[in-house]
Amino acid sequence: MAASSRSARETKRRIQQMEAKREMRRDQEARRKRDNLIAAGAGAAAVVLAVVLQLTAFSGNPSEDEFAAAEARLSSPSASAEPSASPSAQATNGPNIPAADTAAGQTFTGELVLNGSPLGVELNGTDAPQATAVFKSLSDEGYFSGKTCHRLTTGETFGVLQCGSPTGDGQGDPDYTWGPLENTPADGTYPAGTIAVARTGNNAYGNGTQFFIVYKDTVIPSDSAGGYTVVGKVTSGLDVVANLAAAGITPGSSDTDGAPVEPVTIDSFSLK
Repeated sequence: MAASSRSARETKRRIQQMEAKREMRRDQEARRKRDNLIAAGAGAAAVVLAVVLQLTAFSGNPSEDEFAAAEARLSSPSASAEPSASPSAQATNGPNIPAADTAAGQTFTGELVLNGSPLGVELNGTDAPQATAVFKSLSDEGYFSGKTCHRLTTGETFGVLQCGSPTGDGQGDPDYTWGPLENTPADGTYPAGTIAVARTGNNAYGNGTQFFIVYKDTVIPSDSAGGYTVVGKVTSGLDVVANLAAAGITPGSSDTDGAPVEPVTIDSFSLK
């Protein structure tokens, strides 16, 4: 009974978190449909919201199936005592994910072109072989050409440009997820020029096709899975991202986190 009660409480907690994320997603979709976006309140409310956004920087929204499954576990006494299934329980990658040994020990250099402006980049297959294998494979396939950078943050200690969503709105591809985490900063500090892998929250195997470029020293707290895989760095042209950030973000729910005012498209991403 004690185990059942603990499991039920944990499931209730997860459902509450899911409900909050679902509500946030509904609000975001509604805002996109309106021509004029409503600015969020200022003062203490804005500070709290900024902290929440930073702590959930790269978390995903639960799918309807995930939410329904959680509700089913809560309403079923026989299931509530069993450990709930979780994406983070995944311990291997699917056959569509390139093997880490294809990049292990290697360094790849190349160019990432945003809005016609090139950035020199370098991926580190020694410290992050799995992530490097994935992004080398995606770049070779031309996956990134035409994709957008949908998210920009402009906080005092939180400055990133996030790119690579297959749908251009931050959603990932459920058929292309992988792990584990590699080369994560122990102190949660990501220096300017860092290229790191975005993932769903609390999931070491929630990496996908998205990455973020850190254009100024940034602090991102770890979640229950850990930090974010640092796959490489920008070797030249970081001012391109800084200039995009200087243009600001579109008005919305946060003054420091949203879509860039100047739309950003990846023209190409090449590595050799």
